[in-house]
Amino acid sequence: MPSFDEVLKEAGEFGRFQKRVFFLLSQTGITFSSLFASVVFLGRAPGDFWCRIPGAAELSDRCGWTLEEERNFTVLPLHLGNESASGECERLDVSWDPSAGCSSPLARHGNRSTGSPPLAPCRDGWVYQQPHASIVSEYDLVCDNAWMLDLSQAILNLGFLAGAFILGYAADRYGRIPIYLLSCLGVGICGIIVAFSPNFTVFMIFRFLQGMFGKGTWMTCYVIVTEIVGSDQRIVGIVIQIFFTLGIIILPGIAYLIPTWQGIQLAISLPNFLFLLYYWVVPESPRWLLTRKKGEKALKIMRNIAKHNGKFLSPHYSEITISNEEVSNPSFLDLVRTPQMRRNTLILMYAWFTSALIYQGLVMRLGIIGGNLYLDFFISGAVELPAAFLIIVTIDRVGRRLPFATSNIVASIACLITAFLPEDIPWLKTTVATLGRLSITIAFEVVYLVNSELYPTTLRNFGVSLCSSLCDLGGIIAPFLLFRLAAIWLELPLIIFSILAAVCGLLVLLLPETKGIPLPETLEDVEQLPSHFGKCGKKWKHRDTNSYI
Repeated sequence: MPSFDEVLKEAGEFGRFQKRVFFLLSQTGITFSSLFASVVFLGRAPGDFWCRIPGAAELSDRCGWTLEEERNFTVLPLHLGNESASGECERLDVSWDPSAGCSSPLARHGNRSTGSPPLAPCRDGWVYQQPHASIVSEYDLVCDNAWMLDLSQAILNLGFLAGAFILGYAADRYGRIPIYLLSCLGVGICGIIVAFSPNFTVFMIFRFLQGMFGKGTWMTCYVIVTEIVGSDQRIVGIVIQIFFTLGIIILPGIAYLIPTWQGIQLAISLPNFLFLLYYWVVPESPRWLLTRKKGEKALKIMRNIAKHNGKFLSPHYSEITISNEEVSNPSFLDLVRTPQMRRNTLILMYAWFTSALIYQGLVMRLGIIGGNLYLDFFISGAVELPAAFLIIVTIDRVGRRLPFATSNIVASIACLITAFLPEDIPWLKTTVATLGRLSITIAFEVVYLVNSELYPTTLRNFGVSLCSSLCDLGGIIAPFLLFRLAAIWLELPLIIFSILAAVCGLLVLLLPETKGIPLPETLEDVEQLPSHFGKCGKKWKHRDTNSYI
């Protein structure tokens, strides 16, 4: 019986069929990255706002004041009496005389008639010039409640974390396509509920669920793409991340054209319903079917792939080699049960954590010059585009391990140099920091590819999801690490980033090189992968040279 890779080679490793599936699934990257970074625009500063004074709204309606006139009666007297008071988080402790004229609404200043006017904290809400521009003005996430905006992003990352475990496990047990479609449906439905949430609690619950389903769409589509192409075409795992960057670049344009946060939320959520149409055009992964002892279905899909690619499978292909490994439900113990798997898992988990922590830390620190939010965000996305192209140029020539290690080392050196550059040459400091971000972006994208190539088919989706969950943990920790250490010394976070990246660069040298090697099907295959520093296990036939290594 032929192996799956032999049948795939005859059917076409990256023909018309795979290109179509790749293009369709890649669109998931645009919607996922928009969800990932949406808080920048959903939670943007609401513009001018001030404390609402009891009775002010009623009097404003009766007198027909504009917002500017209401502000003049509430904030201006406060500012004149106390120049340090802004009126955003405190108000005049005054009474409004309902019978007073519209031109003189303030009856008295609390219990004091002289000196500075008495102040009181805001307890009756705020008035916003743009009341529905962001979730900040929608749910009063200002002053003492400002930390709740950070919590909203942490909740999204917790959703990503839950999705990595729950939906990663489900995709390995029930199939890639059913979980992908379920996740797309979940993202769309939860996104609509988030947009029309009556209060912040409902918003947070369904933002968590949208994050969970969003992670399911991204990880599952990535695994499907890497499983239906040949080993020397798995560079598509890098190319698909260009679409993630495209989502980052497109998002500020969406936010610029749509003035309300509800509109932005709907714009990034509704396209997920279109992905449900993939049910009729994207098949189940034949590799996964083989691991579930469904060889006939796998062969039927392979014949369909060959037909679309303009090729023909030999009639004697009546059955494909099925893994002799017992089919079981994946668990974390499977990822650390054997020496090679254990080493791979621990190193990959650290690489995911480090890449996410440094990437988000550098983005927050660099700030992309400042000024126009939409332009700055666009530039921050454009900086990432060269990363994918550099990987495409090098990874099939020199392998995975060397670019992986080099990008981490360069990021480490860039962070260290940036920390000690003088402040009076900001252009050089910004340039070196940008080099660090570009390097860590390369590392971030390579870890996706390497992770999927180092796990057997029976554990691939679960392994990628579990290891990448450390990315979400890094994303949660990054802002706290950055700002707490910066309070001690502004450049201290860069020193920590440098150490983390240097350690990662050394550790990934211990991973097996997977360039040109078929995807492992079983745990035994993983244990026999060519190991670090040129040592060999099983003699694998290299797909580029047909020689054994």
